[in-house]
Amino acid sequence: MFCLKRLPFLLLLHVQISKAFPVSFKEKDTKIVQDYLEKFYQLPSNQYQSIRKNSINMIVEKLKEMQRFFGLNVTGKPDAETLEMMKQPRCGVPDSGDFMITPGNPKWEQTNLTYRFINYTPQLSVTEVETAIGNAFKIWSDPSPLTFTRISQGEADINIAFFPRDHGDNSPFDGPNGILAHAFQPGQGIGGDAHFDAEETWTSTSENYNLFLVAAHEFGHSLGLSHSSDPGALMYPNYAFREPSTYSLPQDDINGIQAIYGPSSNPIQPTGPSTPRSCDPSLTFDAITTLRGEIFFFKDKYFWRRHPQLRRVEMNFISLFWPSLPTGIQAAYEDFDRDLVFLFKGNQYWALSGYDIQQGYPRDISNYGFPSSVQAIDAAVFYKSKTYFFVNDQFWRYDNQRQFMEPGYPQSISGIFPGIESKVDAVFQQEHFFLFFSGPIYYAFDLSAQRVTKIARGNKWLNCR
Repeated sequence: MFCLKRLPFLLLLHVQISKAFPVSFKEKDTKIVQDYLEKFYQLPSNQYQSIRKNSINMIVEKLKEMQRFFGLNVTGKPDAETLEMMKQPRCGVPDSGDFMITPGNPKWEQTNLTYRFINYTPQLSVTEVETAIGNAFKIWSDPSPLTFTRISQGEADINIAFFPRDHGDNSPFDGPNGILAHAFQPGQGIGGDAHFDAEETWTSTSENYNLFLVAAHEFGHSLGLSHSSDPGALMYPNYAFREPSTYSLPQDDINGIQAIYGPSSNPIQPTGPSTPRSCDPSLTFDAITTLRGEIFFFKDKYFWRRHPQLRRVEMNFISLFWPSLPTGIQAAYEDFDRDLVFLFKGNQYWALSGYDIQQGYPRDISNYGFPSSVQAIDAAVFYKSKTYFFVNDQFWRYDNQRQFMEPGYPQSISGIFPGIESKVDAVFQQEHFFLFFSGPIYYAFDLSAQRVTKIARGNKWLNCR
């Protein structure tokens, strides 16, 4: 691996980067960039002459390579979003583009593989560790012909161990957070082995780092897969919590493992979820809301964040921000008077203050005064202390100050909002407009003129042309 105690090198690198990039750039940021590019993008670690002559060009190219992989703006500069990505907890295996087989296409010649525990983490019971590991292997055996058998003695194909810091494989861990684990490609000796940082807090829940999720990722490497640039894939390098009990291997990972070992022998082949693509012309949204100046676009288990001052629209897992929220949010709105955001799914709703879920939720939508026939909300929007709820081809209006559903509702959507003839999937308010989303199209409804003034593709809000 590399040595971190190279002060002259760091100072020289800092000077070179500071000259090239006239931004507020601290020496600790220089170290983050250097370490990250060395670990994951093969930046040479100790070529002093290279630094003096042409390494700034190499740093720029490595930064661009990293930015392309993560879908960032390709600037070649260590800007704020790049540094933020570099600071996220992740796997210790270097990156390469798309789902792809590890260079050299290493694979196990046999499909009946064995694994063995070298040691355990004291943070979980032995049963919890063995269950998490067994489930992680099952994720890969279901879509492929691979089988995994645990042995307690003898030579195993895949050895599993928890180690702190430097543990003799030339890839030291870095303490809590940062690098969580790493694994080696198929082969003799250390090949296939998976090592976990003993200083992490390992759990079977959404807290800290879920062992099942990290192990399932590392076993992908043990089987010959490298990192995927698909943010929804299991083989994406950065950690994100997803509910283990309902976890389904994404299609990108299924394609990867089957490219190496072929499909399973099951008559019904498993399929997995695909990550929504922001610039897919058929993209639709489940719900949209504003949150303190940002706009959140929900889709399945993901959401995009659009910030008014940032060009890039960032996609995240819902579970990364709110582990206890369900996927498939159906409606959402921001109550500007109370500085709260309300999220709806089925007959339940949750309240957020900033990014914190409020206590006492979820609650039943009957609290708003809906009749029992209404069991789900299609869309919602807040305007002048009133909340508009859209259900099928009708809408209700709720008085937030007096806290009751106004009489005379429901009313016809098309009757009050002419030009909105289709089912409303999502809606949010901006200035004197309601932005209605129906299928892949959005309609800008001018509340002053009482008419639709613009129709365009919905993903234009995600900076798609």
